[in-house]
Amino acid sequence: MENARAPRFAPTALMLGNLVTGCSVLAPAGMLPELATGLDVSIHAAGLLITFGAITLCIGSPLMAWLTSRIERRTLLTTTLAVLAFGNLASAFAPDYTSLLAIRLVMLAVGALYTPQAAGTAALIVPVERRGSTIAYIFLGWSLAAAVGLPLITFIASRYGWRAAYGEIGVLGCISFLLLLLRLPAGLKGAPVDLKTWREVGRNRTIRLLLAITMLQMSGQFVVFTFMGPLLKKLTGAGPDAIGMVFALYGVCGFLGVVIATRIVDTSGPYRTSLLFTCLLLAGITGWALGAGTLAFMTVGVAIWGLGFASTNSMQQVRLVAAAPPLASATVALNTSVLYIGQAVGSAVGGLLFARELLHALGFVAVGFVVLALILVVLTRPRPAAATA
Repeated sequence: MENARAPRFAPTALMLGNLVTGCSVLAPAGMLPELATGLDVSIHAAGLLITFGAITLCIGSPLMAWLTSRIERRTLLTTTLAVLAFGNLASAFAPDYTSLLAIRLVMLAVGALYTPQAAGTAALIVPVERRGSTIAYIFLGWSLAAAVGLPLITFIASRYGWRAAYGEIGVLGCISFLLLLLRLPAGLKGAPVDLKTWREVGRNRTIRLLLAITMLQMSGQFVVFTFMGPLLKKLTGAGPDAIGMVFALYGVCGFLGVVIATRIVDTSGPYRTSLLFTCLLLAGITGWALGAGTLAFMTVGVAIWGLGFASTNSMQQVRLVAAAPPLASATVALNTSVLYIGQAVGSAVGGLLFARELLHALGFVAVGFVVLALILVVLTRPRPAAATA
C-alpha cells in the first residue's frame, strides 16, 4: 500500500470514528439519573451498563482482533462504525433496561475492534516519520468524547431525555461511517495476529508491570468517573448544567494534558513523563476525595485529574512500544483490553459503594488504586543502560 494513495481527510475520518466509539462507551456516565428514572431502575443498575460494557470490551478487543485480522481494513472499520451507529439508534428505541443492556453488549462486542484497528490502519496510510503524530491525532477522538461528547450527552439527556442522547450518537455514527467509506483507501491489510506473539508478551516482566499500571490507573478513575454526575448532585446539589460543565472541564484538561505530554516526552523521556502525569492523576483524585461536599474543591480536583487521565494512557502506549518494539502491535492492543478491564473493575467497585450510600468512600478507594499504580510506575524505572524503555 503506497502512502501517496491516502486521501487527505483519512486520519480525520479515523479520529471521528474514535469519537463515536468513545461516546458509545462513556454515554451512560453522562446520563445515569435520566436512565435510572426512564427505565425505572436504580443508579447502581444504570451504572452496570458501563461495567458490563467494559467486560465485553476487554474480552472482545483481543478476540475480535484475532478473528478479523485478515479482513481488509476499510471493510472492517466501516462495518464496525455501522454497527455502532445502528446500536445507538436502536438504544434510543429500547423498550426496557434488559433490551438496552442486550443492545449495548452486542454493539460493544463489535465496537471493541475500532480503536486498536484504527491505530494500526493509521500506520498503513502515512509515512513512517508522521506515524506517531497521526496515531496521537486519531486517539484525540477519545479526548473529544470526554471534552465535548459527554457534556453534550448530559445537556441533551437532561432536557430531551436519554433516548434523544442515544439518537444524537447514532446520527454522528452514520456521518462517521460515510466519511470512512469515502476517505479511507481500499485494499489495506494488516499483519495477521500470531498466537506466538501473545506468548512472548506474557513472558516479558516489564510489559506485565506496564499493563498492571494501566489497569490500576483506570480502575481508580472509574470508581468515581462512572458515578461522577450523581455524586456531584448528591454531595453538592449540582444541577445538570453544572455537572455538564465539570465533564467539559475534565475533557478539556485531558486534551491539554495530552498536548503537554506530547511536547515534553521527547526531552523528558517516557518514564519521567509517565511519572509526572500519574502524580497529577493522584493529586486530582485526592483533591476530589478531600473536597467531597464542596463543588469548588471537587471541580479543582477534576481539573487536575483531567490533566492526567488521557496523558497517562498515551505514555503507557509509548512505554510499551519502547519496551519491546517487535511486539508493539500486540502490546498496544492488549493495553486497550486491560484499559477496559480497569473500567469494569472500577465501575463495579464504585457501584457497590454507591449502592450502599458510601459516597465519600468512593474517592478514597480511587486514591488507593492510583497509589498502587504510582508504586508500580516507580518500580518500572528504566535502568541507566535502558533509559529509553
